[in-house]
Amino acid sequence: MNPQEQKLVHIPAGPVELEGNLSLPSNASGIVLFAHGSGSSRHSPRNRFVAEQLQQAGLATLLIDLLTAEEEVADRPSGYLRFDIQLLAQRLGYVTDWLKQNQSTHALKIGYFGASTGAGAALLTAADHPQDVAAIVSRGGRPDLAGDALSRVKAPTLLIVGGEDRQVIRLNETALAQIHGEKRLDIIPGATHLFEEPGTLEQVASLARQWFEHYLVFTATHPNSAGFAKNKCLNPT
Repeated sequence: MNPQEQKLVHIPAGPVELEGNLSLPSNASGIVLFAHGSGSSRHSPRNRFVAEQLQQAGLATLLIDLLTAEEEVADRPSGYLRFDIQLLAQRLGYVTDWLKQNQSTHALKIGYFGASTGAGAALLTAADHPQDVAAIVSRGGRPDLAGDALSRVKAPTLLIVGGEDRQVIRLNETALAQIHGEKRLDIIPGATHLFEEPGTLEQVASLARQWFEHYLVFTATHPNSAGFAKNKCLNPT
């Protein structure tokens, strides 16, 4: 594994300050910003596992809490904030601006990894920042929550869903049809929403790593290269 710097960062986002864990492998070739889903945080073991696999590939990662600790407490009874996609996307935009201005990260191509409602926020932010986001991966996500913004997403987008997560599969299929750019839907057989079944999270990490390596690293040195198969759906149920 590449030697890397790891530190806690505090990022201003309008009236609040957000906390995140920044990992910077030496000679990082890109950075992936994690947008966590409903009821989750930067301490999510699933996203931390995926982040570690990306770090081993030489990619920097930033796992960020889009809600403050006080907001998390207030949100627990109703979940009204975790489903406020506009708010989450706005804050993801602040974090993206910080990455572009930070001395350690400003030269790195940015990717988004969104889970659950975080995927909707990632896609909405990418639609509003088309020059800043180079790739998106959604794990068990709700891309449909990005609404009409899906048609404006230009970043290559990979949607990953568990084969047993049937309602979310339908939502992802509908969202996929609305995205006009490079896109793909991968369905992992036997996996439920949280990818807790043996080997399924490893498949998520492998797919995400391939996607980000291609669009954050390979295309940076081969700008005229072809992308992955467009509109492809693997392992459909």
